Amino acid sequence: METFGRARSRVPPAAPWYGAMAMVLLALASTVVAADARKGDETTASTGKVAVASPPTRRNVTLICQSVPYPGACETALSSAEARLAAGDPFTGSTQFAVSRATSARALARNLSASAPPSGLRDCAELLDITVSQLRDALAQSAADAEGATTWLSAALTNQDTCNDSLAAVPASPGRDALRRQVGALARFISTSLALHVGNVKGRSGSGSGDIPPAPAPSPGGGSATTFPSWLSEHDRRLLESPATNITPDAVVAQGGSGTHRSIGEAIAAVRRAASPAGAKARGGRGVVGASRRKVIYVKAGRYVERVSLTYQEENVMLVGDGKGKTILDSYNSAAGGYTILTSATLASRGAGFIVKGMSILNSAGPDKGQAVALLVMGDRSVVYQCEIKAFQDTLFTHSNRHFYADDDIAGTVDFIFGNSAAVFQGCNIQARAPVPGQPDVVTAHGRDDPNQNTGFSFHMCRITAAPDLGRTPVYLGRPWRKYARVAVMKTFMEASVSPAGWLEWSESDPSALNTLYYGEYGNSGPGAATNGRVKWRGVHRSMSAAEAMEFTVGRLISGDSWLGGTGVRYTSGL
Repeated sequence: METFGRARSRVPPAAPWYGAMAMVLLALASTVVAADARKGDETTASTGKVAVASPPTRRNVTLICQSVPYPGACETALSSAEARLAAGDPFTGSTQFAVSRATSARALARNLSASAPPSGLRDCAELLDITVSQLRDALAQSAADAEGATTWLSAALTNQDTCNDSLAAVPASPGRDALRRQVGALARFISTSLALHVGNVKGRSGSGSGDIPPAPAPSPGGGSATTFPSWLSEHDRRLLESPATNITPDAVVAQGGSGTHRSIGEAIAAVRRAASPAGAKARGGRGVVGASRRKVIYVKAGRYVERVSLTYQEENVMLVGDGKGKTILDSYNSAAGGYTILTSATLASRGAGFIVKGMSILNSAGPDKGQAVALLVMGDRSVVYQCEIKAFQDTLFTHSNRHFYADDDIAGTVDFIFGNSAAVFQGCNIQARAPVPGQPDVVTAHGRDDPNQNTGFSFHMCRITAAPDLGRTPVYLGRPWRKYARVAVMKTFMEASVSPAGWLEWSESDPSALNTLYYGEYGNSGPGAATNGRVKWRGVHRSMSAAEAMEFTVGRLISGDSWLGGTGVRYTSGL
């Protein structure tokens, strides 16, 4: 593998199951099947989703599972004790089974990492902890917040890919190998739950295709760049609209001693202690019950060399600086220095509701140090606003869940915006820097690994440019990290440095990925925007229709009209 390569998991192509799954679930919803006498369980369904007796007969299990990506895993889950206790609801049974398997894998990861130095084992233990919470959130909210449940299941599945990638760098041992097997199996069980949930949603809505729900009507002015996506509160909107000096923070960081703390890490620790009431419960998807108040940390101008990490329990945290180039957070951690891709991040946020505004977030390890992340974002409904994010390979790891990036400057070399989130970049400056000789300059590496994940990258009204030292190195819009990668570039200016081919094949990819990915362009401008020379892969859409482009807007891809408006971030809901 090249020094700029990245591990790539492989999954078999999934059958076009959407319509079939919806029809099967609808049919079963109107059928009451006698319980298997051998099981002695006469419980009947009462959930109102898929109303079959508990447990389903082998015939119905086979019928349900024949159209999901992993039929064998599906049959195992729906034949389990958890499924027999699930009142005949296949989604509930499969997800409860996935929770039990995730809990077992987490226990093994914790045991293995307890006596080991920081490594991929520790990354996996944390990822599995988050997974358990996300699965429980999806189970609890599958009906009330269907899109949220799809997001959390998609994120839980992404966690297994990341865990597997981290374990690949851990020396082989019986324990590591056993954990890899458990994580691989867990991914198939989560994929089954995701497929069943999407099938339920389509059955209720009567939709047989598409995986992004219709956008709610935007608030007045929502179609212009003068309002903010509505999933952020009115309080958060005011925070983002206000200068840093007008905000009343919970902590102030100043190197000269004029604040409450001299480092960002110290301020986060203090806020953590103050904002953790007894009995607060961490939630991987939706938040910390009982501790949801916004916590604001004001970081005064200065250069802070430290690694800052927020756990998934630390939600609704806002870091606000004095502006790009004024408040600077930097580090030098990299793969070459022995760090994992997660621990290399200068700033890592795992909790939901994260906001950062007016800061420069850098990783200065250098172009020859391999993966060296500046910013890692994992939490749902996170916002990065008016920031500079600058490194070389793997600058921004937009890992999972729903994110919004606005008015940011993002610079790097290889795959410098990567991950498997649903993320919209609006009004951002994307700059390709000079890589190590022989390396490609690639903007995106999207990691969608399952056809039911509601993830993708959208670049809307951005600028893609070259750093002055780039020379004649061509810039590619993206390459498929995993086989269902999804990226759209819309109404964006592209300099001549963008290669006429537009997109680059992954060096180790299954050729079928070129058919299953989705790369689209719509209404772009500039000398690099001409599409007549683009690669001719089946998954490349050189000129999307307006209807196709709408699927990648704030209102559709990240359900932005339901949560961004309260943050104060200005956005355009539609095209």
